[in-house]
Amino acid sequence: MMNVMLPDIPRFYTALAEFLACLQCILEMRRVIKGGKFIALSAIVLVVLSSFLILTKGMGTLWWLPCMAVAIFIMFLYIYSSCDINKKDAGYCCVRAFIVAEFVASIEWQIHCYYTYIVGIDSTLLQILILILVYAGIFLLISYIYRKYMVRNDRLNISRQELLAAVLIGLAIFMMSNLGFVYSKTPFSGQYMMELFNVRTLIDLGGVAILYAYHIKLFDLRTRYELDSVRTILYNQYVQYQQSQETLDLINYRYHDLKHHIIALRAEQSPEKRNEYLDKMEEEIINFEAQNKTGNKVLDTLLTSKNLTCIQDQISFTCVADGNLLDFMDVMDICSIFGNALDNAIECERKIADSEKRLIHVSVYAQKKFLMIRVENYYEGTLQYDQNIPVTTKKQAEFHGFGIKSIRYTVHKYEGEVDISVKDNWFILNILIPIQDDK
Repeated sequence: MMNVMLPDIPRFYTALAEFLACLQCILEMRRVIKGGKFIALSAIVLVVLSSFLILTKGMGTLWWLPCMAVAIFIMFLYIYSSCDINKKDAGYCCVRAFIVAEFVASIEWQIHCYYTYIVGIDSTLLQILILILVYAGIFLLISYIYRKYMVRNDRLNISRQELLAAVLIGLAIFMMSNLGFVYSKTPFSGQYMMELFNVRTLIDLGGVAILYAYHIKLFDLRTRYELDSVRTILYNQYVQYQQSQETLDLINYRYHDLKHHIIALRAEQSPEKRNEYLDKMEEEIINFEAQNKTGNKVLDTLLTSKNLTCIQDQISFTCVADGNLLDFMDVMDICSIFGNALDNAIECERKIADSEKRLIHVSVYAQKKFLMIRVENYYEGTLQYDQNIPVTTKKQAEFHGFGIKSIRYTVHKYEGEVDISVKDNWFILNILIPIQDDK
């Protein structure tokens, strides 16, 4: 093979690839800077990144790695400042963007050199066409294959170990792909320029594939963990329902035993013992009155159980529900929706200092062929969202939002939707499920 001396990738081409790779990641995330401000920031980043790479050209091998580190840091700042993500997520996206940019710039320049220096077609129009087709084609392909494993506007929640693994993968790929251009006398270096181009492009392609496979693995593990957590919550709510049913059976037995207490009360001569009997009877009557009769036994059991909890915590609980509308739903699904919704509401009301403000109201009704479920509770403070889920105040933040996710998971099974809002100190959970004619 003829050893033709070929120029390396122009610094502007590298800067453009890095900028576009960052932009691709940013567009997949929830941005904090939008509109004209984002366009201005993007233009500044492109100018700064291009100027830096062009000005540092020819500084020698000693400064090559530090200059690349600065360029990567600029990419990181661009992603981090544009998106509503943490530093670990931004670092993970930066590694992906950098390796993709390396591959895109490498393969484009290799094609460019082949037609310009090997084939001998020295055409500016052809060079521009190759640049546009290669950059646009690969970035669109990358965006397409990542779309399946990326929830738009969702955070990645990358851990420290996952970020470290991604950084090590990216560093190894970068060092191996560029080793032949820095040191010619190594077991991994080539003797011909096109051979070096081939090695760099193939290693960068392998790096893109490795990072993509790593991303798929992370996504699958996280999805599996979240699904298992949701299923655990579903099961726990069903277990609570069964336990509540047993408790209510005992209450019913005690209610039927009241007549025996009345006979004993009439025969009792001691005022103190008579008052003690009366207190016990009053407590049992209150518990029995806590039962709800909606027309659906599962809903009745859940509402009664939660109402008893509300009585203990001095929470005023009211309910207007047509339980017959829930007949088409599975028992575990009813437990999941109402159990999680009421558990969240009760937890919120327990934090209200004034017991007179501890209020929960549940409504179940039909409206225009839709089942409407509305759970409201008094709320003090400002609601903040993370991934469209209210931010938790629990100490165990790793379990953040699984109750709401469980509700959404269940509602989506019936092609329904969930909406959460706060209005006039009321936290409102609205659930809308279409009622099928055959149901």
